[in-house]
Amino acid sequence: MAALSIPLSQNGFSRSFYSAKRPQLISPLAPSLARITCCATVDGAEPKESLSPCKHIGTAACGLLAVWALTNTTPVIAATQRLPPLSTEPNRCERAFVGNTIGQANGVYDKPIDLRFCDYTNEKSQLKGKSLAAALMSEAKFDGADLSEVVMSKAYAVGASFKGVDFSNAVLDRVNFGKANLQGASFKNTVLSGSTFDDAQLQDAVFEDTIIGYIDLQKLCVNPTISPEGRAELGCR
Repeated sequence: MAALSIPLSQNGFSRSFYSAKRPQLISPLAPSLARITCCATVDGAEPKESLSPCKHIGTAACGLLAVWALTNTTPVIAATQRLPPLSTEPNRCERAFVGNTIGQANGVYDKPIDLRFCDYTNEKSQLKGKSLAAALMSEAKFDGADLSEVVMSKAYAVGASFKGVDFSNAVLDRVNFGKANLQGASFKNTVLSGSTFDDAQLQDAVFEDTIIGYIDLQKLCVNPTISPEGRAELGCR
């Protein structure tokens, strides 16, 4: 018998969120944990013990559930993985103007988007509303660009420059902004679920009506570069 056991939240779609406009919890996360155990038998023999949903669902369904659990319990995967070599595609920087066509939520893509070292300074029209799931953005320049309404699930933006960028109404889900320059960036009505800002520069960043998980908020408030106004908008204590 083979078994795969994965702890995950009782309700995978429930998460604590904090609104900078209204300091309260929305959809609180259940404190208890559940465990998935996938069981397989050989030659039709029954498993000796079962602690899992495999009594009620097939092995294939349980396997799919386990894969889902793995993809949803590891935020910002690119932070711990070696990055691929820089793309040699001649027009790779222009791919940002098209974006991804599939898999916004978990960074699934039909073709990698490698925007490293690209320069989009003051780009005001071609990036708005694009899906940049799992995009590689390290050392790229977006200063003054309009990135409103973009979807950047699991993007890797370590060391990138976003000075004065408009992120309003965007979904910045599990983005790694480590050491990025976000001075004067606007996160108005922006979702910042699971994103990290280690050593990022956030002077004069605007956090009006920002939607952020409570734990993520605690981590963000540790950043010493956030202005008093930004801390007040976030509700940092």
